[in-house]
Amino acid sequence: MALRQICAEVRLLFVEEAARRLAIDPKSVRVAGGRFSAAAGGESFSYLDLASGVDLDRNAGGDARPKPHGARHIAGTSAMRPDLAQKLFGAGYIQDMVLPGMLYGRVVRPPSYAARLVSFDEAARQGIERLPGVHTVLVDGRYIGVCAEREEQAIAAADAIRKAAAWEESESLPQDAPNQHWLRSLASEDSVLGEPGDDASGRAGGAGEGEPRCIEVDYSRPFLSHGSIGPSCALAQWEGGRLTVWSHAQGSFPLRRELAQHFGIDVDRVNVIHADGAGCYGHNGADDAAVDAAMLARAAGRPVRLQWMRDDEFAWEPYGSAMSMRIAAGLDAQGRIDRWHHQTWSQTHVQRPGNGPWLYCLAGAHRDPPAPVPPLRDFPLPAGGGQRNAVPIYALPSSKIEYHLIKTPSLRTSALRALGGYANVFAIESCMDELALLAGRDPLAFRLDHLGDARAIDVLQAVAQASGWHRAKDPACRKDAVRGRGIGFARYKNTGAYCAVVVEIEVTERIILDRIWVAVDAGEAINPDGLVNQLEGGVLQSASWTLKEAVHWNAIRVTTRSWEDYPILGFDELPRELSVHIVPRPELPPLGAGECAAGPTAAAIANALADAIGVRVRDLPLTPDRLERAAHSG
Repeated sequence: MALRQICAEVRLLFVEEAARRLAIDPKSVRVAGGRFSAAAGGESFSYLDLASGVDLDRNAGGDARPKPHGARHIAGTSAMRPDLAQKLFGAGYIQDMVLPGMLYGRVVRPPSYAARLVSFDEAARQGIERLPGVHTVLVDGRYIGVCAEREEQAIAAADAIRKAAAWEESESLPQDAPNQHWLRSLASEDSVLGEPGDDASGRAGGAGEGEPRCIEVDYSRPFLSHGSIGPSCALAQWEGGRLTVWSHAQGSFPLRRELAQHFGIDVDRVNVIHADGAGCYGHNGADDAAVDAAMLARAAGRPVRLQWMRDDEFAWEPYGSAMSMRIAAGLDAQGRIDRWHHQTWSQTHVQRPGNGPWLYCLAGAHRDPPAPVPPLRDFPLPAGGGQRNAVPIYALPSSKIEYHLIKTPSLRTSALRALGGYANVFAIESCMDELALLAGRDPLAFRLDHLGDARAIDVLQAVAQASGWHRAKDPACRKDAVRGRGIGFARYKNTGAYCAVVVEIEVTERIILDRIWVAVDAGEAINPDGLVNQLEGGVLQSASWTLKEAVHWNAIRVTTRSWEDYPILGFDELPRELSVHIVPRPELPPLGAGECAAGPTAAAIANALADAIGVRVRDLPLTPDRLERAAHSG
């Protein structure tokens, strides 16, 4: 939208220059096909013709207005993907880049967070340096890196370093557990969110005949890896005291500040160039790899491409934090929610580099002397971190929303797609289904009864129509399977896109995705195909989190180190149908949609499972062993 506004202002300056040359009123200037003319025709000018008379070295005044949506001919139409051919057929990613004279680098991390380097003596170092192709071995505190003329030589040298280095490990991590409610035992910074009405935490529940209709339920999600197919990578080059880094990090300017601070140089001497990587979805290891590459390039005096190994990626990247949620809610005599108390416990989701006087990269923590440990913090609402989407969009007469930011560090955490919105929406939308069951209501109708936002209502009705919500479910296709259908809904961050998801599953010894429908209101859809792609990708990533993904550890180290330890959704597990329906809003500002499907998808799958087997599973992921335990307990 900033670019659209700027382009409108630039266009107005050219219109005014054309009007001056044509000696007509600016309102009479006609612009078509990149040429400016009088409405009656005659002499015309191109942008190039007029450029000498237009000075763009000025502040934007904000006076120009972009075209109304009805006059736009490009925005709102689907565009081709010019990047796909290169990505599909080679040389489309940062891992494919080669600089003249480039070396290949690897870093040998400590085996665990608290591990101390006991010995890696000069004799061992010299032995590594004599290996074929090895150019430089860098040792700085607990930080050990190596670069070589060829990539396989760098990998071999790193393996030799692991064998030669001796580490002393100690217990520094909490106990891994089937759910994440252990977070509640740690010290936290507590806050009350939003503008609550009456304190709902002490109320007794619904009034009316019989027992009060109220529930108190717990939900959780584990630590999640970004799980990028391509490990983190960066290229770095020093020339005349200036540093250039190519990185797939999400924030080039914050990374630039981190690099300048890490090396103690002026930020103007650092240039960060974005290059596509094979997925990021938040703050993964890309920033760390950039600092690694710069350290090795400075030590070697040559350009270096530094790439993490798969076990580096799983063991050392910042995870999406584990989270624990508790919701206590009750119904009145009419079956409407009359109290709601939501609590969320989470570690930070905001440890991105380049923010304030702290170093967040691994190299800063591992070098000698190590950088001070940054304070644990989180984004405030409306964007939020762990508390993102904890305030429900539903109209509730009495609510209290509490956020407990864990101040005791355990596993390294930062931003992962949707941050806390994924887990909070999963909890809220699961609880809405549980309350609908308690009220004896259809889950869709129950939600609509608690909504006053017309756009939210439209999205829910659109997904209901697309999915045939009011029709009976089809019978299961598989022998000995049961079929379930569930719905999930949210407005991302309560300020972004509206998204509703309906999922139909079949349950055997595992959950099988069958059909998924999505309805989205993201305001103006500038590139509808791109919007559909975002929703499809968001749904499938969320399904993978919900059904499979979890990071595990013991008291000493992270034990998730490979794809065998961290399975993700496979091609043979995709739904046979996934359709996205865009609610057209061309006249409204675009809202962005990359993360809006994460929470609704998780809730829809969990609600479909409860519909299928009659038992609620509240701790993610919904793995076969958890289904078995739930079936036996139910």
